[in-house]
Amino acid sequence: MARASEKEATVRVLTIDDQAVFRDLARLVLGTTPDFESAGEFASGEEALGVIGDLKPDLVLVDVRMPGIGGIEAARRIREVHPEIVVVLISIADPLDIPSAAQESGAVAFVRKQDFGAALLRDLWEVHRPK
Repeated sequence: MARASEKEATVRVLTIDDQAVFRDLARLVLGTTPDFESAGEFASGEEALGVIGDLKPDLVLVDVRMPGIGGIEAARRIREVHPEIVVVLISIADPLDIPSAAQESGAVAFVRKQDFGAALLRDLWEVHRPK
């Protein structure tokens, strides 16, 4: 049994989104949610994929639609090389408008940006964290 004084490790979250507004929101949510911190943020899949191994995130939020390497392909590549990382697809679009390839990307969940917040972040981690 864990002692009450033992604290769970901080969850490191990487945000990949071409929209600065969402990166700002994610930074704010992470900064005010206990036990979560930003591992970094990038505006493109190409930028993030080059350094993700060095940043060692536990959780990655990746926008479905971005120029260049989109979120679905980025999620697939992340999970292929780093299966221990929990990847969540994010989009302003309705889930019914997301390509079917999203289901094969290795992402554990799809979240609408307008639903993103501290409670959802904690719930995602609780359900999908490596056990």
